[in-house]
Amino acid sequence: MKIENTKAQMRKGVLEYCILSILKDEDAYVAEILDTLKDAKLLVVEGTIYPLLTRLKNAGLLNYRWEESTSGPPRKYYGLTDTGKLFLNELSSTWDDLHKAVQLVTNHKAKNNE
Repeated sequence: MKIENTKAQMRKGVLEYCILSILKDEDAYVAEILDTLKDAKLLVVEGTIYPLLTRLKNAGLLNYRWEESTSGPPRKYYGLTDTGKLFLNELSSTWDDLHKAVQLVTNHKAKNNE
């Protein structure tokens, strides 16, 4: 089993949650979303993010609007819908529970090896 495959799967598993979290306070366009993910060391390519944004939009979690840009073509800004905000709250709760559970398991293993 290759470690890179496992790492990639772990990142993919939290990508939706991260994107929704990025959009919780303000709308953003794809380059801003990608920059935020990159700054967090979650490297994602445009070919991955566009289908994911479309899926989230089709699920009613995101909407978008076009805005003129001073430095090029108009930009598509994504934002959370009310349904998306509720969905994010649920994911946040689940993430907190999952994070605590993983910490308990991994810390338990570390303590047993001491």
